[in-house]
Amino acid sequence: MAAVIRVLIADDHLIFRMGLKSLLNNEPDIAVVGEAMTGAQTIEKFRALRPDVVVLDLRMPDGGGMLALAGVREARSDAKVLVLSSYASEEEVYQALQAGASGYVLKDVGRDELTGAIRQVYAGREWIQPCIQPILASREDRHELTPRELEVLKLLVRGLTNREIAKVLGNSENTVRNHTIRIFAKLYVSDRAEAVSAALQRGIVVPNS
Repeated sequence: MAAVIRVLIADDHLIFRMGLKSLLNNEPDIAVVGEAMTGAQTIEKFRALRPDVVVLDLRMPDGGGMLALAGVREARSDAKVLVLSSYASEEEVYQALQAGASGYVLKDVGRDELTGAIRQVYAGREWIQPCIQPILASREDRHELTPRELEVLKLLVRGLTNREIAKVLGNSENTVRNHTIRIFAKLYVSDRAEAVSAALQRGIVVPNS
């Protein structure tokens, strides 16, 4: 039997939380274990409930989502946070990912895409909604991968996890995650599978190199 992904919803709009909770609880492998309506409450609920994934709105009262994100990551450095927002300004997306969010999707996302993103984040992968890629890429140098990013991409092609890549390169998992996010932006892809496919199809990485 597959493990059930325990989710904490953090959003200050009651009706939205109710709808999202109903949607997620209809999935056989996802269960909403708690709700929060402020940044401070999100941190409190995370520490008490220890959910697998936090689905987080950035614009909330009492500190907001960025404070909540920082507090959650402080409580557990490997905490998995998926930002679910109505807004996707360049600065908000960039700051959220730099602060440790594993993914970013907009509230008009489809059901399958949202639940898929939650599963990706739970599995320790990064997931950025395709429509956000150009926004994120505008913050990056889109012409060339850095030597370190190319090393990370080669290891992604080999199927290594962030933890395994960190061990190979002598970096922290958070550093590897940041490299991965930048690779996604430069390649205009949403996840690891697309990054690997793009790397091979475009000849950026030669198999077994």
